[in-house]
Amino acid sequence: MPVNALLSTLLESGELLPADGALATELEARGCNLDDPLWSAKVLLEQPHLIKDVHRDYFAAGARIATTASYQATPQGFAPRGMSEREALELVALSVRLADEARREHLAAHPEAKPLLVAGSVGPYGAYLADGSEYRGDYFLAPAEFRDFHRPRIAALVGAGADVLACETLPSFTEAEALLALSKEFGVEAWFSFSLRDGGHISDGTPLTSVATLLDGEATVAAVGVNCVPLELVTPALAALGAATSKPLVAYPNSGETYDPVTKTWSPAPPSDSAGLGHPANLAEGSATWQDFGARIIGGCCRTTPGDIAAVAERLRA
Repeated sequence: MPVNALLSTLLESGELLPADGALATELEARGCNLDDPLWSAKVLLEQPHLIKDVHRDYFAAGARIATTASYQATPQGFAPRGMSEREALELVALSVRLADEARREHLAAHPEAKPLLVAGSVGPYGAYLADGSEYRGDYFLAPAEFRDFHRPRIAALVGAGADVLACETLPSFTEAEALLALSKEFGVEAWFSFSLRDGGHISDGTPLTSVATLLDGEATVAAVGVNCVPLELVTPALAALGAATSKPLVAYPNSGETYDPVTKTWSPAPPSDSAGLGHPANLAEGSATWQDFGARIIGGCCRTTPGDIAAVAERLRA
């Protein structure tokens, strides 16, 4: 049994959990320049209070899970800033404390609120590379190298009190295997969510049924799903996962716009599918369908806002 099984306990009781939305989008709206290899982790160095403000806004919108600003926070990523590994991992721990402070403040103001969780974000090796490869999965490390890369950050997140790990935007089957091994090593629950090549395959080409089979039955795996993907890929991906695992599913796609990792720009969303054939207009519209396909944690990724999460939370309450 994992050291902390709060997420599994909530899911097993039938809870539907709205997660938060984009952190970077909200930080940019507050004037942060994130054109940097560290992305939102840069704000841990410069204006950490803004990160807490964003977490607090998402809780106020109805999110039950705050995901920490550690997606690209690694000792290797901070090293070019002249920071030691110890200093870098202190910032990773700070990301947990900021989310926890926001949680405590929200619960103090709303003592009737349901339990809230802090998910420690574990971005893939491709996020550290900052070249868009988390959407391609075209990098290769030995299993031990993946474990060595991720272990210090996971230790810092767990040590700072994260309730669960969010192993997210994963493009690589081998990397998922390494993170599964680390979740067992630390005795911590995690959800595993993947970036996609299409509705049936993760970014490195591995079938979703294969990753679901890998994770099914593992005590430290609380949920399996997809994130940072187009809205129209969520339903087919959940269908593929649900065919191969009995785990609760998680979905937090992008707003609907299309991201070009080369130019780092966004294109407008294609027309929505009002007939319900797989392309919802927004998160709230999609959430009802995704519930039917087994999603129990639903939130947003890039370009989503507290307003989007408020609409999802309202739909889930209904």
